[in-house]
Parts: sequence; structure tokens; C-alpha cells
Amino acid sequence: MHIPVLVEEAMEWLAVRPEGVYLDATVGAGGHAKAILERLTTGRLIAIDKDPMAVEIARENLKAHAERLTLVEQDFSELRWLLGRLALAGVDGILADLGLSQMQIDTPGRGFSFQAEGPLDMRMNPNQRLTAAEIVNRYGERELANLIYQYGEERRSQRIARAIVRARPIQNTRKLAELIAACLGGRREASRPAYRRKREGSGAAARTIKPLIHPATRTFQALRIAVNQELDRLTQFLIQVPDCLLPGGRIVVISFHSLEDRPVKQQFRRLQQEGTMRTLTRHVVRPSLEEVRRNRRARSARLRAAERVAEPGAVSSE
Repeated sequence: MHIPVLVEEAMEWLAVRPEGVYLDATVGAGGHAKAILERLTTGRLIAIDKDPMAVEIARENLKAHAERLTLVEQDFSELRWLLGRLALAGVDGILADLGLSQMQIDTPGRGFSFQAEGPLDMRMNPNQRLTAAEIVNRYGERELANLIYQYGEERRSQRIARAIVRARPIQNTRKLAELIAACLGGRREASRPAYRRKREGSGAAARTIKPLIHPATRTFQALRIAVNQELDRLTQFLIQVPDCLLPGGRIVVISFHSLEDRPVKQQFRRLQQEGTMRTLTRHVVRPSLEEVRRNRRARSARLRAAERVAEPGAVSSE
């Protein structure tokens, strides 16, 4: 089951007005969207996702709020075009949860997880051509190593790329995960993550169990980012945000690793220097220890928020 992270914090910074118009740029299973809809009376929520499976799941999960909801299969990098198509000059708030949905991880046929055998796919939009299998089996060793290093921040990328090239063809997620674990010296089964104890706070009561990072985690992240062009599309989305927010409108972004968080932080800072946006979160907002205990997925989440302070440019459908 997918449990949305930082929901209360996101609603606080989004400051939902009952009559406002809001946009959930990555609706997923609809957890954050539901929280927004529950705060609306005469307002409206536009919820988008480039994953058609997510759109259908959200439609079912949010059917009690159908009269205030517009669901669209759309990539958030096309935000300006979408608002133009909907004849909207702008919205009062935008929420983007950049994390991979649990439903995507839990569907082996999507190829996102190394904990179950599945095809090397990793496409969020199944209609696109590029898959993880093409990258793994066709890219040159140097190109593959650079990709794993850049998008996975994996220091041992050359070793991994060399092992992948020698083992080709690689057809499924389990084989790839076990190959990476073996070449990095971690020969445990891909479906059995090890655990360690880590202190959070002081005293015996503060001791908690935290899963070790599987050796394949960073490589799988790199492949997923490359397949879906996630960082390029995030940059395109952030560039369009000021033109799509009404004066006083807010944007809340939840990211899960530094490659996502860094461009958000830098763009917010740049827009503040230009005088079009005001950063609301002086420091990144992280989940409480209690939330992390309830939902381990939340442990790497970080939230940033900003507000539109000047008249936005005209939204065009061209």
C-alpha cells in the first residue's frame, strides 16, 4: 500500500484555500490529492501523472471527490501547455511529490524493483520507447559507467559497468541486482535486504532498526532516472512554475535524494533573486521520527516551498 509522506507539512505550506484552484503534478495513488480535496469546498483540483496506471488508480481512490477533480494523463514538464489547454491563467498552488510510487515498486512487471524478478523496463510512461534493458544491454561501458555515476552517485560505477558488459545479455531485474551485489562484494540474495541498528536520539528507547542500502540501489536509481529523463523534466517543470502560479500562489516540492533536491533549491534561490518568488522554507523540512517509524519510505523525504510574489506571465497553449 502506498502511504504518502509529509502530508500535514505539505498542506501547511501549501495553505489550501477552500475556494482555490490547485494542481497535483504527480498524483500517484492520490494520497496528497485526497488531502487537498478534503480542504476544498467550491475549489478545484487538477491532478496529473504521466503514468496511465497511476491515473486510473487515483481515479478510483478519489471518486468520492469527483465533482471537484480533473484527472489528466500528462507529464509535469508540460505544465504551461496543460493550463493553457484548460483555459487557466494560473493556479493557487502546485504540489509535486517526486518519489517513486509504492504501487510502481510493488508491480514486478514494471521493472522498478530488484526485490522481485521482472523485466528491465522502468518506464513510468509505458508508451515511450527507451527501456532499462536497452541501456543495460546496448550502452558502451564508459557511457554506462558515467550514467551510473552521474544519476546514481555510485563511486564504483566503473566496476559495475564492466561487470554488466561482460554478463550481457541481462534480461531481468533479479539477474542485474545479483550481478551488482556480487561485483561489489555483497553476495546476499537481492530479495533479502540486510539490517543494522542505528541510534536515533539517545538512550536505549531511541534505538531503531534501519535497512542497509542494497548494493544495487544506486544503479537502479540511475537507470530509472535515465529511462524517464527525470532530472531534465524536473528542470523544465521548475522553469514553468512562476508563469503558472497566481500572485500569492505556492509551490511545494517533496524530493527523496540530492539529485532532485538540488535543482529545486537552486531554482527557488534564483527566482527569489529575480524577485518573482519568495522561498518559504528557510531550511529543508524533514519528516518527524514518528512518521519515519510508521513509514520507512519517509526517511529520505525532504520538502521545500516557495510563493509567487509578482504577476505571472500569460499562460499560452502554444
